[in-house]
Amino acid sequence: MAENTIFSGVVFENDNFILEIGSDGCAKRLFHKAEKREMLENTHTPMFSITQDRLFNNELKLAHPNKRSTFSSNSVEFINDRLIVSFELLQYRAEIKVSVKERYIAFELVDFIVPEHAFGGLRMDVPPVSSFRLAQLPIIALPNFGEWLNVAFDEKTAVNLIGTDKSSIIDAQKGVGCVTLTADCVRGIKLKGCSCALIVSKKDELLNAIEDVENDFDLPKGVKSRNDKRINASVYWTSDATPENIDEHIKYAKMGGFRLMLMYYTCAVKESTRYYHCGNYDLRDEYKNGYDDLKAMLKKVKDAGITPGLHFLHTHIGLRSRYCTPKADHRLNIKEKFTLSAPLGKDDTVIYVEEDPSFAPMHKDCRVLVFDGEMISYENYSLEPPFRFMGCKRGWNDTDIVPHPAGRCGGVLDISEYGASSVYVDQNSTLQDEIADKIARIYNCGFEFVYFDGSEGTNAPFEYHVPSAQYRVYKKLSPAPIFCEGAAKSHFSWHMLSGGNAFDIFPTNIFKEMIIKYPAEEAPRMANDFTRVNFGWWAFFEDTTPDVYEYGTSKAFAYNCPATMQARLERFEKNPNTKAVLEVMRRWEYARQNDILTDDQKEALKDPNKEFTLIINENGEYELKEC
Repeated sequence: MAENTIFSGVVFENDNFILEIGSDGCAKRLFHKAEKREMLENTHTPMFSITQDRLFNNELKLAHPNKRSTFSSNSVEFINDRLIVSFELLQYRAEIKVSVKERYIAFELVDFIVPEHAFGGLRMDVPPVSSFRLAQLPIIALPNFGEWLNVAFDEKTAVNLIGTDKSSIIDAQKGVGCVTLTADCVRGIKLKGCSCALIVSKKDELLNAIEDVENDFDLPKGVKSRNDKRINASVYWTSDATPENIDEHIKYAKMGGFRLMLMYYTCAVKESTRYYHCGNYDLRDEYKNGYDDLKAMLKKVKDAGITPGLHFLHTHIGLRSRYCTPKADHRLNIKEKFTLSAPLGKDDTVIYVEEDPSFAPMHKDCRVLVFDGEMISYENYSLEPPFRFMGCKRGWNDTDIVPHPAGRCGGVLDISEYGASSVYVDQNSTLQDEIADKIARIYNCGFEFVYFDGSEGTNAPFEYHVPSAQYRVYKKLSPAPIFCEGAAKSHFSWHMLSGGNAFDIFPTNIFKEMIIKYPAEEAPRMANDFTRVNFGWWAFFEDTTPDVYEYGTSKAFAYNCPATMQARLERFEKNPNTKAVLEVMRRWEYARQNDILTDDQKEALKDPNKEFTLIINENGEYELKEC
C-alpha cells in the first residue's frame, strides 16, 4: 500500500519492509519488519537524479558551467501508482511507476513531464537526459557484499537492488560506514521503460524474493538453476568428441564419476585452428546425416547417465570465416572510427584520414583497418596533420581490393586480443542474433547446459553488452539450460550464469599454488553472490598425478564448488596414473552428489597447507584422512 502526506512524503509497505521517501526527494526510511531494523545509513541522500551532458535551458547555460551535470531530486508526490519527482534547477519532472509486491517493490521510469516552454523553444528532443538514477539507497554497513548480485547482507538481513531487465545498469559505491546501491537508466541503452526492484528480506529468504522478480518479469531462472542438484557437479570437458569416439569419452567420464560432459564447439563444427572459422558453424564431416547424427550422439551420452553441455564463443567471428573474407561483413565491430580525407585508389599504400589516429592500436597483430569490406593492414601513422596511415598492405586477409572515395567511413577492426585470430561482433547490429540462431540450432539437438566463452568480447558499455550478448543467445536455447557458466559476467548475467567462470589451465608443477591463489580466493566472494565458482579447467597432462587432482577437487568441495577436467584421449593412454586420477575424481564426485562430509570437515579442507584424501575403508565406507 502507499500513503501520501504533504509533510512526510510517501510511504510504501509490503510484507517484508517499509520504504519512506521524504518530501525532499531523499530516502528517509528502509525498515526490515521481521528484524525491526532500520537499513539506511543516512536520510540526506537523494533517491533520484538526472544527468545531462551539458546544460540546455538557456538561462541555466548562461548561469552555470557547461559540463556534464547531475541534478538531484528535491521533491516528490504520489498520484495513483506514480511518483512524480522534481529536481533542483530543472523545469521538468520524472514519472515513475511503483509496483508494491509481497517480497519486493519495483520502480519503472515511465516518462518525463516537460512544460511547453521548459527549453525556451529550442528545436530538439526533450528532455536531453543522458542518464536517470532510478534508485539510490545508502545501506548500513553489513559484513557481506556481493558485487555481482548487488546485495548487502549479514546472517539476519539482506538488501538487494536488482535489475528487472537487461537494460538497467546496476551498481554500488562503497563509502564510510555504508554501501550505496544504485540503478541507472542510460540513453543509448534504454530510458523509458527501464526498471529495477528493491528487496529487503531475511538472508535465507532472499532467493525466494529474487525468484518472484524473475517470474514476474520473465527473466532467466537463476534461482531455479541454483537449486538444481547438478549445480556443484564437476564436468568432463572434451574438444574432439564425435560419433566415432564418443564411446571412449563416455567410458572415461564414467570412470571419473562425471555426471556432466561439456563439449567444445569443435566437437560439432569444423575448425582448422583456434577460432579462425568461428561463426561459420558448419557441421563436421563425421556427421554424415547432419544434425540427426548429432542428436543420436547426444542421446547416447544421456543414456549413459551423463548430461551434455555445449561450450561456444558467441562474440567471436573467425578471421577465416565467411564473415571476414573475401569481404568483411559490415557488422564486425570497429573500435576506432576514421573518415577518408582523400580518395583511396586500388594501388595506394598511404591512407589519409580526418581524425587523429593517436588511439589506433600498434600491436603487430591488430593493426588492421576496414573500409567497404576491404581489410588493410598498416605499419605506422602520423600524429601531425595531415593525419595518415602508412605502410599499408591492401587486401589483407585475402579481402577484395576496391577503390574508396573521400568521405568514406571505416576504422580499426576490433580484433580479439586472444590470439588475434577472430574479430568481435558489433553488438549494435543484427550479427549477434544471426550467430545466436546458428548456436541454438546446435544446442537444440539435445544439449542441456552451456559455457559462454569469450563473453568479454563486446563493445562498450560492457556492463550492458556483456550480459546482453549472452541473453541474445540464451533466449533462443530450448529447453532453457539447467545452468550456464561464462568467461565474463555483469549484473544481468546472474540470472543466466548460475556458475561463475572456470579458471584456465595450470601446469602440474604450480597447480596447487594456483588453486589457492585464484579459485580458492574467489569462492568466498562468489558465495556472497549466492552462487559458486568453477575451480578450473584442469588439463590432464602426461605428468598429472592423483595427489594434484585430489588437492584441487577437495578444496573445491570445501566451498561447495565443482571443477572441470579437460579430457584428452591420447594423454589418458600415455599417463600411467590415469585410472588412479579418475578414481580420485569418482570418489569426490560421489561425495558431492551425496554430501557425505560435515561442515566441520569442509572447514578443515579449506586449509591451504593441509592435504586430504578420501578413502574407502574396510567396511566399504568413505572416510576423510589427512595426508
